[in-house]
Amino acid sequence: MGCGLRKLEDPEDSSPGKIYSTLKRPQVETKTDTVYEYVLLDFSLEGSRPTVQYVSSLSELPQALQPYYTQGYLLAALHPIILSVGRTRSLPFSLLYRAILARPRPSKQTASMYHSVPVLRVEEWPLPGDSLTADTVRALIDRVNSSARGGVRFIGSVLQQVSGITNGRVHSPKRACRSPPRTPPETLPGDKELDDNTYSPDLRLLVFFHSWAPGCAPLDSLGCQYHQGALSMRVSRKGHVVSALEADWLELTAAYYRKGWSLVDSFVYWDTPKGEPVPRSLEGLFVYEERSTSPPANDTIVVEQWTVIEDSNVKTDYGPLLHTLAEFGWLLTCVLPTPIIRHDSDGNLATKQVVFLQRPVRGQTAGQPRNQSVSSHSVSRAASSPDPPDTLALPAGGIGGFPVFGGGYPSSLSHMEEGGFEQDEGKAEVTCM
Repeated sequence: MGCGLRKLEDPEDSSPGKIYSTLKRPQVETKTDTVYEYVLLDFSLEGSRPTVQYVSSLSELPQALQPYYTQGYLLAALHPIILSVGRTRSLPFSLLYRAILARPRPSKQTASMYHSVPVLRVEEWPLPGDSLTADTVRALIDRVNSSARGGVRFIGSVLQQVSGITNGRVHSPKRACRSPPRTPPETLPGDKELDDNTYSPDLRLLVFFHSWAPGCAPLDSLGCQYHQGALSMRVSRKGHVVSALEADWLELTAAYYRKGWSLVDSFVYWDTPKGEPVPRSLEGLFVYEERSTSPPANDTIVVEQWTVIEDSNVKTDYGPLLHTLAEFGWLLTCVLPTPIIRHDSDGNLATKQVVFLQRPVRGQTAGQPRNQSVSSHSVSRAASSPDPPDTLALPAGGIGGFPVFGGGYPSSLSHMEEGGFEQDEGKAEVTCM
C-alpha cells in the first residue's frame, strides 16, 4: 500500500474523535428499512444532580428503566463514563455510568412488537481472587452460555467493588482490570498517593440479561450462543497510566461480523501486575452473540470519541453522532471505556471511549452466506474541527422524569471531514491517516 502503521496519536490531540468503517461514507449514509431511536441516561452511585439520576446500586437499573421499556426501548449497552484504572485514587465522576437504550422508530409495522418486550434482569456473580483474568472471563462466558440455554439473552456486564467505602473514601468501580499497583505511577495534576489500605479487593460482576414470559420471546432471541474473540491494542504510557492506544478495530472484528454475529461486550486487562515490566500492548476479549436464525452479515462502524465533563455534567460525547447514524439504521451494541484521561484547555476532564455499531449488509437476507473472499475495507476519518458542540443535554423531563441526552442537534457527520473516507479497495490491514 506504500504506508505502514502510523504512530500512536498524541494524547493532547484536540480532535473530538475518529471513525472507522467497512463502508465508504455514501454507503454509511444510505437509508434502510429500520430507523433507530436512542435515549442516553446517566446514573450516579454517589448522589443525584440535575442531569444525573441517583441509584444506590446498578442492580436497581431494571426498576429505573422500566418506564422506557414500556415504550419499547431496550438496554443496548452500559458503561462507566470515567475508568480510573492504574491511578492511586478514584478520579472525580468515577461513579458515573451511562445507559444507552434503543428501539426501532415506531410505525404500523413495529407497533405489534411491544407485546413481547422483555424483562431486564441483573445477576451478581462473585469473582475469585482480587482480579479479573483471561481464565476468569472464559469461565464467565461459559456461565453466560449456560444461562442463554434457559432462554435469556446476554446484554453486557459491569465490574464493581462490593464494599463502596473504606476509611471514609468512595472507591471507583473498575471494569475488567487488576487491582491498582502498589507503586505510585505518574498521575494527572492533582492526583495524590493514597495508602494501600484504601483499596478493597472484593469484586463483583453485575451481569445483565433480557428474559421473556413463556412463549413470548422472539425466535431470534432463543438459543443464542456467545463466543470470545481476540482484543489487542498497542498503547503508550506515562508511568503505569495508559495515555494513548491504537487498535486495528476492523481487522479484529471483521471475521465475526461477516458471520452475522453481534459484538455485545468487552473485557480488557488494563493494569500491569506488580513486579512485571510495563507492556507496550494490552490484551482482552470481545464477546460476540450468535443467533440461531442465521442473520445476515454485518457492516460496522467504530468510533473513538472523547467525552468531556464540565462541572458535574457530560458536555460532549458520542450522542449527536449516534443520533445521526440512527437515521441510517446503525445499531449501537457495545461501548469500550478506556483509562485515557486528560484535561482540556478549559480545565474540564476528558476521557476516550470506543463505540461499536453495526448494520446488516444491504441486499442480503437472513441465512444467505456472504462472499467470504471480499475483504473488509478499512476506513478512517478524523474530525475536522477541534471545537465540540457546546452541550448535549436536552431539557430535563424525558420519560418518567429522567433527563435525556444527545438529541436535537444537526447531523454530526457534517462536522467530519468530507474527504476523510480514503479507501484502498480490497485492503484491510492498514489504516492510513
